[in-house]
Amino acid sequence: MKNLQVVEKEFSSVPIIDISALVSGKGNLYSVASQIRQACRESGFFYIIGHGIDENLQQRLEELSRQFFAQDLETKLKIRMALAGIAWRGYFPVGGELTSGKPDLKEGIYFGAELPDEHPQVQAGTPMHGSNLFPANIPQFGETVLEYIEAMTNLGHILMTGIALSLGLEESYFADRYTSDPLVLFRIFNYPPNLSPSDSDPIWGVGEHTDYGVLTILKQDDSGGLQVKSKSGWVAAPPVPGSFVCNIGDMLDKMTGGLYRSTPHRVQNQSQNYRLSFPFFFDPNFDVQVKPIELNNIVANDNIGDRWDKANIHDFRGTYGDYVLNKVSKVFPELRRTVFTSILKPVVQL
Repeated sequence: MKNLQVVEKEFSSVPIIDISALVSGKGNLYSVASQIRQACRESGFFYIIGHGIDENLQQRLEELSRQFFAQDLETKLKIRMALAGIAWRGYFPVGGELTSGKPDLKEGIYFGAELPDEHPQVQAGTPMHGSNLFPANIPQFGETVLEYIEAMTNLGHILMTGIALSLGLEESYFADRYTSDPLVLFRIFNYPPNLSPSDSDPIWGVGEHTDYGVLTILKQDDSGGLQVKSKSGWVAAPPVPGSFVCNIGDMLDKMTGGLYRSTPHRVQNQSQNYRLSFPFFFDPNFDVQVKPIELNNIVANDNIGDRWDKANIHDFRGTYGDYVLNKVSKVFPELRRTVFTSILKPVVQL
């Protein structure tokens, strides 16, 4: 058999996959895995339905989020990111986050797994680990966010079994090596309305980028605006009722030698309403070394000209924490200067 050279594919839509067999553990798991494999190879994106995440929980999260963002800036800044230090949690205002060096037209809140002060990783001063900042004036906000994080973490484990099967690996491949204690990061983003739409001079809520890690699970409201880059142009990924949008990140691209490609995407709020999105990142443990998966007959596509950022992610060496810390710190340069400078480590090919 000849080696398979991985190349960028053209696609015109994002597929929808019913993962109920994965969730229940019954039915044709390999049919689901086959659909995941095709989606990861062709677009790097797919919708999931049949995921089992409680609709009432999702609705409550959305309502509480709108309540938080409707407040004045001074009130929202009571949980600003600077107050969380190296735990890297809290609120940032519109323009406070950068993608590819340019300010995004969105505000948001960063969350992670809730860890008490006595947790060993918190005691050790591990970056991106600690307690969350929640608004004291909105009852049930923190409880709802933590319930959602728990539900999405469970869903992440389920999806990684499907991705393992899609690669011809045992179901527990990722859990055994990388995600038994995953780094989970959760964001709530609020995009201002597009009050002066102009095709000639678009303003991006989030500019073109790929995600850093292994798997992103996105809940989006009904506003639309997400776009995924195909070889022939940008493809809309509009809201699908009852679904989440999943996409793979740079570390799964690296692990699979380019077989599963992390696909550039961007967001423009084209509506005249505020747009909410809820990206959940399910990634390797902070301290784990990321290594390629032994896949037969796969040749990595290392041509850096194919990537939006001209980076060669296959050259990266180090822990996942080294990688993600340097990546995320570039998103908030002021926090990098004031909080993270002393603990950042140089890594190869960021």
